[in-house]
Amino acid sequence: MAREEHETTAIEPLSPVSRLFVSPSLYCFIIFTLGFETRCNQSSIVEGVKNTWIKLPRFSSKVEMKKNGKAFWIPVSVRVEDHVIVPDLDYSNIENPDQFLEDYTSNIANIPMDMSRPLWELHLLNIKTSNAESLAIGKFHHSLGDGMSLMSLLLASSRKTSDPDAFPTTAATKRHVDSNDKGWWLVGRFWFMLRVIFTIVIEMFKYLLTLCFMRDTKTPLVGKTGDSVGSSKVIHRIISFDDVKLVKNTMKMKVNDVLLAMTQAGLSRYLKKKSDTVVQKKKILEKMLLRGTVFINLRADTKSEELANMMVKGSKCRWGNFVGVVMFPSWIRSEDDSLEYVRRAKSIMDIKKLSTESLLCYGLIKFTMKIFGEQAAETLIKRIFDHTTLTFSNVLGPDEEIRFFGHPMSYVAASALGGPQAPIIHYVSYVNKIVINLAVDTTVIPDPHLLCDDLVESLDIIKLAAMEKGVHKMEV
Repeated sequence: MAREEHETTAIEPLSPVSRLFVSPSLYCFIIFTLGFETRCNQSSIVEGVKNTWIKLPRFSSKVEMKKNGKAFWIPVSVRVEDHVIVPDLDYSNIENPDQFLEDYTSNIANIPMDMSRPLWELHLLNIKTSNAESLAIGKFHHSLGDGMSLMSLLLASSRKTSDPDAFPTTAATKRHVDSNDKGWWLVGRFWFMLRVIFTIVIEMFKYLLTLCFMRDTKTPLVGKTGDSVGSSKVIHRIISFDDVKLVKNTMKMKVNDVLLAMTQAGLSRYLKKKSDTVVQKKKILEKMLLRGTVFINLRADTKSEELANMMVKGSKCRWGNFVGVVMFPSWIRSEDDSLEYVRRAKSIMDIKKLSTESLLCYGLIKFTMKIFGEQAAETLIKRIFDHTTLTFSNVLGPDEEIRFFGHPMSYVAASALGGPQAPIIHYVSYVNKIVINLAVDTTVIPDPHLLCDDLVESLDIIKLAAMEKGVHKMEV
């Protein structure tokens, strides 16, 4: 087929965070899976990609390092058919489609990306699994954009099932300042500012300690130093969004608080099983320092319309990697009251928000890169990931059923891979489902399904406790 030609656009430098992702020590990419309710139509997907994705400069550019060491997006001609891959498979001989999907996805994750061409690819599989009739598996280099950027790409590529001309909607909303703030007394404002300053000083001091010497406790979850080539495993599990909302509404908290609580409880269960005796289990868990790097979206506006239009020049919502990182100290305990995990998650995240840690981290990276160079910023980020145990994030997806280039979707899964951390946990929602996405280094965590089971069971226990709490309130 003829090569698709595109107008030559200006050479654009990579953003500060994107430049870090192309460095060998922080090489990072995203694997996502789209489950469809019908068989894949290759031609309609290829045509859809030509009309949307390729119009975004980063999807029709390659990364090139100049002699001065700086990385730039270089526009190139793109033949979409070279990036949309349909493997020649004998589907009749596949005995376990779910296991095949897991192996295929993990195999893609372990193949290095070709940096001499645009950094994306899409695999189409007409194989029926327990959750979908067919699948699209994508691999994007993280320099293309963060989770919110790629969610905007999904929204721009889709339309509502109920209204084929309308963009999908998400549960994300525009952040706003409460109107009651305007009526605060001067004393109240002064006290609030003192709290903010005090919290910032404390949290930044912890950051400094981590950069210098403070490491997490050595546990069966801590990644090994050095490269673990070919050892990545990617799995996902679908749970009910309604269960998460039940806990959220009962505890009057946010979805993110419930997911963090579920993660803390699941990690506690997993580590408890790795200890030898009951007494040892309790003592080890109580003394354990286990922190996660939580990625926070820094965009002020996350309305669905802005996300869908993010690729348009002049959009209020920025495309690319515009995220900050906070270090979340996980509450690793064997709790009799499972709702304590939820309360702890909310308490810690409230402190992190007050400290503006995520924004300060992003500013620190930019400042370090500008003043001391990329090598210094790379060292800074690497030490944060080396000294912590896992990465956590969640992205709210469409809240109603959509069609991806004409294909009705059943679910969406996504996970980032790269860096020294052995477990990476991402949550992505779609309508009434949440997908747990678990990416692990199998040389450290050989039993990722056990860890995933512990996460699911933890949510079930927290949900039952929340239901009992709700019943008790009604009785009172």
